[in-house]
Amino acid sequence: MITIRPIQKSDDPYLKKLVQDSLKAYQLDIPGTAYFDSELAHLSDFYKLKAGRQYFVAINNFQEVVGGAGIAEYDVQNKVAELQKLYIDKKAQGHHLSYQLLDQALRFAKEFGYQQVYLETHHNLETAIHVYKTYGFTELTKPLKEAEHSEMDHFFVMSV
Repeated sequence: MITIRPIQKSDDPYLKKLVQDSLKAYQLDIPGTAYFDSELAHLSDFYKLKAGRQYFVAINNFQEVVGGAGIAEYDVQNKVAELQKLYIDKKAQGHHLSYQLLDQALRFAKEFGYQQVYLETHHNLETAIHVYKTYGFTELTKPLKEAEHSEMDHFFVMSV
């Protein structure tokens, strides 16, 4: 059984490893991706820094971190949030955990008052692209604004 809960400080090292291992597996351990994000070692601090941010962590029966997804501000004036760092451990893939994390993250975004959720991903992450399309995200031809993660080349948005 999987439990999804808000991030705790003790999750930080496991999430950093999950994000970096996942990106490395797809040859995305390069500048312009989340691999080198400065907040990666302290995600709990980053998501608690401002209202309108939250990171959800998936925990298995053995109390291991097996996934996570975050929401943070993207374009405050237009009430757009960004879905950030949705990653699933290899051993937990194939069980629709991404959809459960998306449910939690988008519910939070809606409850906070965001009207849209935006995300960026890379063409190497074919499963992620499939998940976003299946979930109902609309693919865009370009980013909503200049991207911090310059290597990302697929952009999606969804109204909440």
